[in-house]
Amino acid sequence: MAESCYLAIDLGAESGRLMAGLFNGQTIRLEEIHRFSNGPVHVAETLRWDVIRLWSEIQIGLAKAASRFGQSIVSVGVDTWGVDYVLLSKTGEILGQPYHYRDVRTSGMLDYAFSRAPRSEIFAQTGLQFMEINSLYQLVAMQRTNGPLLALADKFLMMPDFFHWLLCGSKVVEFTNATTSQCFHPVERNWSYDMLRRLELPTDMFPEVVPPGTKLGRLRESVARRAGLPRLDVVAPATHDTGAAIAAVPTDHTGSANWAYISSGTWSLMGLEVQHAVLSQRALELNVTNEGGIDGTYRLLKNIMGLWLVQQCRRSFERGGASYDYGLLTQIARDAHAFRCFVDPDAREFLAPEDMPSAICSWAQASGQEAPDSEGQIIRCCLESLALKYRQVLNWLEELSGERVEVIHIVGGGTQNELLNQFTANACGRPVVTGPIEATALGNVLVQARTAGEIGSLAEIRSVVRASSAVKRYEPQDTFAWDDAYGRFRDLLQRTKS
Repeated sequence: MAESCYLAIDLGAESGRLMAGLFNGQTIRLEEIHRFSNGPVHVAETLRWDVIRLWSEIQIGLAKAASRFGQSIVSVGVDTWGVDYVLLSKTGEILGQPYHYRDVRTSGMLDYAFSRAPRSEIFAQTGLQFMEINSLYQLVAMQRTNGPLLALADKFLMMPDFFHWLLCGSKVVEFTNATTSQCFHPVERNWSYDMLRRLELPTDMFPEVVPPGTKLGRLRESVARRAGLPRLDVVAPATHDTGAAIAAVPTDHTGSANWAYISSGTWSLMGLEVQHAVLSQRALELNVTNEGGIDGTYRLLKNIMGLWLVQQCRRSFERGGASYDYGLLTQIARDAHAFRCFVDPDAREFLAPEDMPSAICSWAQASGQEAPDSEGQIIRCCLESLALKYRQVLNWLEELSGERVEVIHIVGGGTQNELLNQFTANACGRPVVTGPIEATALGNVLVQARTAGEIGSLAEIRSVVRASSAVKRYEPQDTFAWDDAYGRFRDLLQRTKS
């Protein structure tokens, strides 16, 4: 059977790749075409993204795709992480080197914003959890420290929209990523202009917001010529990588909130798929977020620091001369003692420490616990703490939705950590189903296939994923021991709450 080819440009915080989704009408398979590194670049005392290098790598990938798949390629679309953005002048110049969300300039910007607009008002107009990394506080920081440059901005484009502009010239922002900015109104489905004005931010730069699946235009003639491609359709998938990943969760309960998901990677994003944003007082108290999904749905979720802790520990161990791959890290964690100490994965101390193991040990000691005394014990502390955090968030989600979650789906690269998957089932007392690993790229290409008319609905997208992917199921174990550990963890977080 002839296969249609859809290209996913999938940019993560650590790496980027160009993937081909090959669809035969019933199943889809992915082939990696080009992979490249990504990460923050230190510029003076700041952290930035090297978007020009990323664009160069994308063009290399497009040329490779042309040589392998040629005329079978139908369209291309980009997904990235959320919150970060590029500002363009009226003449299409990039205004400054785009900032990385971990840059320290947003420190204190939450309190400054609350002095201009109450916390409750910002939540009512955005539905987003309060994190200093959000686009809103990045813009507030820029207004305070570099207002003249901000005043030159003609267009505010989030990261995937910027790369779509490079591909085809479009100047719009796609819905799922717009909702990560804390600048978007979840009821009016447009930018929160009143709130933005209260914070003295320019509003003319915010462009039209379009739904996932929108055809943005055709590949620029110059880009197509250099890559050896025809002038393909450029299609906005769910451009926020988590939005794309959740589209590819292999559930057969689309439309119900009785299943939860964890998009597991550098960040863990745990939530429910709901039909409308949840803007209650309790949602505000719990600091949950409402991010856009496919077909106007919302992802009621919580951002959790995720495997960032493990990734940074590994880097620190390597600097000290110990070489560990992730499989070996998991093994030494499995062999370590259970429930020695816990940390709050979302503590500010873990956002960007100089040395993650030292930060974990210091946090444990400061909270009255015995610090982990080995590399295996440190990694086990990270994994147990993450699983227990998932249980806390699961309780909140069930409270807000009024529905019991029957199963937890874990997708993304974190599914490869089988120890964390089992810990999650144990801590939450629910079956865990893992897979697909490449959920983000699958969601990206399948939304493009729907735009091309090959798939009809979100439920059909997920049916294709089920037919195309291997999944693994984990049943809860040692529930009494994990219940006791959760009581200790909950008391610890209450005691250390700032």
